Amino acid sequence: MKLKFLIVVGCLFGTLLANAQDHIYSQFFNSPVYLNPALNGQFEGDLRMNLIYRNQWSSLPGNLSYLTASIDYNIPRFGGGVGLMFNRSSEGTSYYTKNSVAGIYSYSVGSESFVLSFGLQAGITNRQVDYSKLVFADQIDPRLGYIANSSTLGEAPAYNNRYYFDAGAGVNLVAGNFMIGSALQHINKPDESFTGTPSPLPMRLTAHASYKFNLDRGEIYDESEKSYIIPSVVFYKQSYANTISMGMQYKRRSINAGLWYRTGGQGSPNAVVISLIFDLFINKDTGEKIRFGLSHDASTSKLGYSNTSGTTEGSLSYETTLPHRNETFNRFDGAARCYHFY
Repeated sequence: MKLKFLIVVGCLFGTLLANAQDHIYSQFFNSPVYLNPALNGQFEGDLRMNLIYRNQWSSLPGNLSYLTASIDYNIPRFGGGVGLMFNRSSEGTSYYTKNSVAGIYSYSVGSESFVLSFGLQAGITNRQVDYSKLVFADQIDPRLGYIANSSTLGEAPAYNNRYYFDAGAGVNLVAGNFMIGSALQHINKPDESFTGTPSPLPMRLTAHASYKFNLDRGEIYDESEKSYIIPSVVFYKQSYANTISMGMQYKRRSINAGLWYRTGGQGSPNAVVISLIFDLFINKDTGEKIRFGLSHDASTSKLGYSNTSGTTEGSLSYETTLPHRNETFNRFDGAARCYHFY
């Protein structure tokens, strides 16, 4: 229990006192708009809804949880579309929370041999913390630990609520069996400070690359019938924290199984990740489908799996084609698109 208490306290003060770091998802391609705004509107139907939830270090009492929900609309003449994304994070026993809403616009250029996509994102973020739940040094007894309901001489800042404008942009290129993309978030470096002393949120750089290896011999023209091995690498950099997720997925019809290794960034240990994703087609002719994904992270660093019980993610996606639509979807006939890689 003492170890768990120290872990929670360390996470909390690391969050409040160090440069803030964004959360990342193990199922990064099951939240494509969060990964890169250039992936907005890039799918086979007309309307897509995504939901992903991450429960980090499940056995700890610190409530480290993250949720992203998005809806995007495909506009064929743009080769992209418009979308809306909501993010929520809750970290630590002081209920440090961030909520954000952002609008996204994307478009593409290219031909049957390549597609180059661009995305712009802008929105509002709210950041708040419940200072009454913080534990200060004078509330901790050297022998007994934290003394519940004890008073403290520590002074909370005058404000516990902050709103700010936030912006991001991304680019993605698909050429044949290769995809590479990059995104930059918090371009305007918004001030997150509760105290009035400037505290700019560092920009977050994301870079990702994937390659498709076709495992089928002979010619199979239906993309959904092919089998692939798809290795991918995703690099994140924010302030002094660098994280790399690398691994591969096996994609066969409606099943996608992945094995990944993620290096630890600030506040996160190294981890091995196993993922399973299932596509359940409601109407294959119209592309209407539900995607369900589940993944689990097992820590491989000193923090230990036995102390945290790992991290679990669940994701849900729905795509549909709207009736009476006159536009033809595929502006780039015969070209590979980003959604073929996940």
